Amino acid sequence: MTHKIWKNINLLTMDNSENPYGYIDDAAIVVLGSAIEWVGAKKDLPEFPTAQVIDCSGAYMTPGLIDCHTHLVYGGNRIDEFEKRLNGASYEEIAKAGGGILSTVNATRQATEEELVASASKRLKNLLTEGVTTIEIKSGYGLDIENELKMLRAARKIGRMHNVDVVTSFLGAHALPPEYAVNREDYVDLIIEHMLPAVAAEGLAQAVDGFCENIGFTCGEIEKIFIAARKLGFDVKLHAEQLSDQKGAALAAKYGALSVDHLEYLSEESILAMKKSGTVAVLLPGAYYTLRETKLPPIELLRKHNIPIAIATDSNPGSSPVLSLKLMINMASTLFQLTPEEALSGVTRNAALALGLTDRGILARGKKADMVLWDINHPAELSYQVGGSQCLAVIKNGEVN
Repeated sequence: MTHKIWKNINLLTMDNSENPYGYIDDAAIVVLGSAIEWVGAKKDLPEFPTAQVIDCSGAYMTPGLIDCHTHLVYGGNRIDEFEKRLNGASYEEIAKAGGGILSTVNATRQATEEELVASASKRLKNLLTEGVTTIEIKSGYGLDIENELKMLRAARKIGRMHNVDVVTSFLGAHALPPEYAVNREDYVDLIIEHMLPAVAAEGLAQAVDGFCENIGFTCGEIEKIFIAARKLGFDVKLHAEQLSDQKGAALAAKYGALSVDHLEYLSEESILAMKKSGTVAVLLPGAYYTLRETKLPPIELLRKHNIPIAIATDSNPGSSPVLSLKLMINMASTLFQLTPEEALSGVTRNAALALGLTDRGILARGKKADMVLWDINHPAELSYQVGGSQCLAVIKNGEVN
């Protein structure tokens, strides 16, 4: 196996060192196989006599980007709801009228696994061209055993087809399916007694997610699901405090959740619970923007208590039809007032934490050789520029994609 040396680069290691961005000027990075073997200033580069050398001509390099919250696999679209919202209808009003998630459930149930793979693959390609090397994909538009498993199988297949790492989450507690509209307790029992064991038996998900909201599931229902999920060895995470403060974040922290996501209505009390559990705050500016939300997540409180902040697309057909993680970096800065360094950390180091991944998200010895080369002159350009192609190359497991 031959070493590869990427040299004449400006490295943004994102390793949380004292240097902003973990910056190393005039640097080199040595890769052997799919792992990083050495990182540092070019002047300190050890001898590797037979190495293949790639001259990067002063480009910038970051870790591969990680989109840690998506709903990329689904059938149909919700363009009609987009128009309704523009005419004044709220997300909750549309959901209560039978639209929202349930309209996507109908389309997803009608789609074959092959059709789901094909449509999601088209969406995925947009993210890959911007430097995404790891992506989380949730189920949650099937809401029965057959279709939830179908979605998770499709998500796994996409990863194998496109040389990207796909982390899957089971989101059976996304909405009440129409056949259980007046029988919540039986649907929660279905999730616990049948869906979770079926997902575990096929090894189709790393984590169990839920939607804890006044139009979703209660804390009591989510807690029952989390207890069952933990017994089966799943990690847990939660959509929480998007539309109101249901104390879902504190509940998730109680069960050691990897992340809680959305968080516009997050309280300081719940933040303290997250700090104790090491739970990551995942912010989703695409949904905030699409739904024309006006209440900002509590950024200053998250900073005050040193909660890791991740950023993701929340790519889905209803509240965040977003296919650009780069745009989310910009929106995190402009809408949520994160610094450019915080925003980039949110799609690298902290996004890895939100998925429970310790082998990526920074450029350091022993980490996966997932890297992106950028045509920029300053790190903040990754937040500053909207549109255009800044990505020069994506390196996945040490090979140019």
